Amino acid sequence: MIKRRALPVNTPLVDLMPPETRTQRRRLRACHECDWVSALPPLSSGERASCPRCSHVLVKRHRYPAQRSMALAIASLIALMVAVSFPFISFTVSGVSNRIELTQTATALIGFHQPLVAIAIIMTIVVLPAVYLLGVLWLQFGLLRGHPLPFSRDIARSLAHLTPWMMADVFIIGALVSLIKIAGLADVELGISFWGFCVFALLLLMTTQSIDADWMWFSLEGEPLAPDGTQTGIPAAGQGLTGCPTCGLINRLSPQGRGHCIRCHEKLHQRLPHSLQRTWALLGASAIMYIPANVYPIMTTTSLGNSSPSTIIGGVVQLIQMGSWPIAAVIFIASVIVPVGKLVALTWLCLVVRRSSVLNAQSRTRLYRLTEFIGRWSMVDVFVVAILVALIRAGSLMSITPGPAALAFGSVVVLTMLAAMTFDPRLIWDTSPPHRNSLRHFLLRRKAATKEPVDG
Repeated sequence: MIKRRALPVNTPLVDLMPPETRTQRRRLRACHECDWVSALPPLSSGERASCPRCSHVLVKRHRYPAQRSMALAIASLIALMVAVSFPFISFTVSGVSNRIELTQTATALIGFHQPLVAIAIIMTIVVLPAVYLLGVLWLQFGLLRGHPLPFSRDIARSLAHLTPWMMADVFIIGALVSLIKIAGLADVELGISFWGFCVFALLLLMTTQSIDADWMWFSLEGEPLAPDGTQTGIPAAGQGLTGCPTCGLINRLSPQGRGHCIRCHEKLHQRLPHSLQRTWALLGASAIMYIPANVYPIMTTTSLGNSSPSTIIGGVVQLIQMGSWPIAAVIFIASVIVPVGKLVALTWLCLVVRRSSVLNAQSRTRLYRLTEFIGRWSMVDVFVVAILVALIRAGSLMSITPGPAALAFGSVVVLTMLAAMTFDPRLIWDTSPPHRNSLRHFLLRRKAATKEPVDG
């Protein structure tokens, strides 16, 4: 029996009844990080279900999931419209002033022959977040009215793929770093757009966190029966099964180890095809691009007719000389420690993935989660360059132009993110026999699992 606070009588069905109250069957999940098959317990608002093997969060339950997500999405879109409609930042130095809007942080780069960097910036801070929020509105509006709108399944499947590439929060950090770098050189004034974008970044983060994917997919497409003979307490691969990475449903694969999810139609594989080969290729490409990203200048500063190119490390040293130790630390961590650490961590995981035990598989999975989480924060330096290039345009008095390292470093960020996505963490667990001290526990759990009624 689920203990829940009473909801109003007129609450929509999608918010009133969680999946557990609309089905009497066990709802099974195969962990996307270790492949362990588990049965979801009944969840109340604010609770979550985690994999008993690797502690990966399988389901997070929210109160009023549809209404919450829709309200936050509407508020986020309003804040975004404010952010793109008013001045973002202005500066004044020696009687010369300049004012920019949010979108100019990207369009200004086109004039300096950096179209790829400009496209990446406008996509990650405006276009993709807007598409994501409109998709949330489309989905939740259909669910609240009791009849999903057309293309809801395709839109819901796309939301999970968009999330890693939305970087409004990273852009805010880049804006703050930019302000501190020029605060001693000019008078800076923050516009309405700046505060609107700060609110937008916060609301966008809250919107992504409010999505109850399990509840949403159950309300959209129901939950088909698990394949006959599905057993909990053992990996799915040995049963010819896999869990959908998008909607979570367990599906049976073809003898070739491929298939499509019967609920969301996502492509399925027993393991990501050529996972290690693709990860190695992306890591090699990112390592190659990291050389010009540090050798060439990332921007050139012109002051009173004198030009001074600056590399990433040179910018950190300059900040230290100015006494801005905290900002120097942020740039050094985001632009040096994070990319190098991610390259080293993924390289090490690829090397040792075939030699795992239960105990070190858990630590290696945690390392993988960390590398996947921190990768996007390396874009801080690229955003700093974009903001300064658009804002500091006072001719020979003071101006900043982007250097060739901006594109190279942006490529490093994208390539390392793709490398983390192509690495299949389930490979870490495939060759990890039970540890000697946990063998008895493993066998007892498997025995208990075979006594549970089979879902099907």
